[in-house]
Amino acid sequence: MLCFDDWCVIENSAVNGHHLKILTASNDKLPTACDLVAKSVPSHYFSLDSLAAILERLGKSSAAKKLRIKLPEDNKSRSGDLGEILATEYINEKTKFDAPINRLRWKDSRDMAMRGDDVIGILQVHRNKSLRFLKSEVKSRKAISKTVIKEARSALEKDSGLPSPHALSFVADRVREMGQTDLADAIDDAQLKYGIRSEQVEHLLFTFSGDSPIKHLSGDLEAYRGAIPQHAVGLCVETHQNFIAEVYMKALENGVDP
Repeated sequence: MLCFDDWCVIENSAVNGHHLKILTASNDKLPTACDLVAKSVPSHYFSLDSLAAILERLGKSSAAKKLRIKLPEDNKSRSGDLGEILATEYINEKTKFDAPINRLRWKDSRDMAMRGDDVIGILQVHRNKSLRFLKSEVKSRKAISKTVIKEARSALEKDSGLPSPHALSFVADRVREMGQTDLADAIDDAQLKYGIRSEQVEHLLFTFSGDSPIKHLSGDLEAYRGAIPQHAVGLCVETHQNFIAEVYMKALENGVDP
């Protein structure tokens, strides 16, 4: 857990009947935030079993070498990846949904962005075994602009606002490989047997930036005329670029023998 409440000031509001939340990192708590985020980074690129096996067989320095191979090197890729990591952790910690996979484990190139829906959250309604979905789009920028938010909105509106078929199939295949057969079957049933309705879907537009996105997120929610419930979350870290660099440096340091 990233314990957002411990290092962010959180403001909640309603816009056009939808939910807007701004999380502003306290500058005096950034070292704590950096440590928490850096500890979560490796698990988004490796399974815990894979990391444990490397540590046991080859030691901490080899684990650090493996991390250097997997973690992105250029600033743009790190920014995008960290935005997705923060959004995934936020969904798991602060919403009723669960993000069942850490998608970055399956990147085919460390400095290339993955395609498709950024994060899909899933809620299992055990009473009737049906599923609800949180389709999420993530944007990480030093400064958020209207154009960036418009790009995110366009991505959320694709496939009639539903999670893309390819993205859902990807999640189902990965959770099946992880041994979560019941969840994989439920996803396949929802997509292939029953069909997914817009009433089963909510949207999350998540931004990670150095400035406040409240103006642009509010404007987007005001303009939204669809029927799918909307959640807009803006995480503001004033030292956005430095924070990203420090998180990845710390993640690598954690894997080096003293």
